[in-house]
Amino acid sequence: MNAMYVSPLKWLFILAPLVMVFAISAGINRLQNFQRPDGGFSYWPGMAQSDEWGSNYAGHFLVEAQSNGYLVSDYMLQQWKNYQRGKANSWVPSSDNFYGGDLTQSYRLYTLALAKAPELGAMNRLKEFRYLSAEAKWRLAAAYKIAGQDNTALDLISGLGTSFPVRTYWGYTYGSDTRDEAMVLETLTLLGRKAKAEELLRSLCAKLAQDQWYSTQTTAYTLIAVAKFCGKNPSGAKIIANGTVDGKAVNINSASYIRQLPIVFKNGNSSVNIVNKGSNTLYVRLITQGQPLAGDSLKVNNNPAVLNMNVSYLSQDGKAIDINKLTQGTDFVAKVTITNPGKRGYYSEMALTQIFPSGWEILNARMFDGEGAFKSSYSSYQDIRDDRVYTYFNIRQNETLTYYIQLNASYLGKYFLPGTFCEAMYDNSVSAGVNGKWVEVVNQ
Repeated sequence: MNAMYVSPLKWLFILAPLVMVFAISAGINRLQNFQRPDGGFSYWPGMAQSDEWGSNYAGHFLVEAQSNGYLVSDYMLQQWKNYQRGKANSWVPSSDNFYGGDLTQSYRLYTLALAKAPELGAMNRLKEFRYLSAEAKWRLAAAYKIAGQDNTALDLISGLGTSFPVRTYWGYTYGSDTRDEAMVLETLTLLGRKAKAEELLRSLCAKLAQDQWYSTQTTAYTLIAVAKFCGKNPSGAKIIANGTVDGKAVNINSASYIRQLPIVFKNGNSSVNIVNKGSNTLYVRLITQGQPLAGDSLKVNNNPAVLNMNVSYLSQDGKAIDINKLTQGTDFVAKVTITNPGKRGYYSEMALTQIFPSGWEILNARMFDGEGAFKSSYSSYQDIRDDRVYTYFNIRQNETLTYYIQLNASYLGKYFLPGTFCEAMYDNSVSAGVNGKWVEVVNQ
C-alpha cells in the first residue's frame, strides 16, 4: 500500500470539522459540572443554586446539539426538562423578576417547545400577562410556532416592531438590543415571514460587520438566527469564480455559501486575484493568523471615574517588591485592587484576567493550608490555570475588592509579563487595565 503525502496546510482543513466536533462534545461534557441536583444549571461550576437564564441558555445548547447528532445524556436532558417544567408552571410576575422575568419565562417555554415538551398552559398564562414586553412576545411566539399553534403566534406579534432601544442595563438576561433583534429574526424565519426577516437580516449583518464590541451571548444569538434564516432560505445562486492565488490558477464552482482557500505568505508577500463569474455579489475576506510581537502593549479603556484598578507585587511578608528582576526561587504575591467609584451603580458579572510569564509559576493556595495573610475578597468563581487566573465577581457602589495570587519565580530567563485586565462581561465601557512589561528571573 502506497503512502499518500498530505501537506500540513491541507491537514488543517481536513481536521477542522473534527476539531469543531471535539470542541462541542467537550462543551456538552463540561456542562455536567454546572448541573445542580434540581436539574437546572448554575452560572459557575460548583455554585449551590441554579440560574434561570443560564439554565435556558445551557438547555438550548444541549437541545440544538442533540438535534444535530451530538451525543447528549438523556438523563441530563430529562433532569433539565423537569427543572424547566417546574419553573414554567410556578412562574408569576413579582418585584424580583418584573424586569426581564417575562423574557426569562418566554425563553424557558421556547426551550421546552424546542425539546418537544411544550407547556401550553404556562404559555397561555404568560400570553395573558398585561405587561408582557415586546421581546418576550417575540420569543413566546416562536414557542407557539414550534408547538404547532401558528395562528396564536401570528396574533401575538401583530403590530410589533422589530427593533429595540439601546440598553443601558442588561439585567438578569445579560442581553442587548442586538440580541433581542436576533431573537426576532429567528421568530420571523420560523413563521415564514421571509421579506420582513430578510430586512432584519441585513440590519443585523451590518451591525456584525462594524468594528465594535459585542458580548459572547449577543454574537451567539445573532449567528444562530442568521444560520437558521440561511437554512430555511437557501440561495439559488452558486459561487462561480476564477482567478489566481500565489500565481496558481483556481476555479470555484460551489453551491455552498462559503469557500475557503489557503494562502501561503513568502517573505511577507502573497497575491490573490478573484474574478466573479456568477450572478450574485461575492464578499471576499482575508483572515490572517499569527503571534503578536513580544512586548506589544495591551489596549485598555481606562476611566478611573467608572472603574479603578491598581496592580502591585508583594513579598511574603507583605512588603512591596520590584519584579523587573527576581531571584530564582522567590515566592511572591500579585495584588490587584479594584474600586467601583459608584458613578454608575452596581456592577455585576465582572471578569479579572491575569496572565503570567512562563518563567513564573502559580501557587494554588487551595492546595495548601490556605491563603494566610493574603486572603482575597469574595468572588463568584475563580478559574486557575497553568499560566493565568480568571476571577469573576460583582462589585457594589463605592466598594473596593482585593485579589491575591501567590507566585514563584521558577525559571531563569527574560520573559514578557502580559497586561492585567478587568471588565464587565456584558458592558465593555466598564473596564480598566495595566499594560505589560519585560521581567527577568536571575541567579542569586
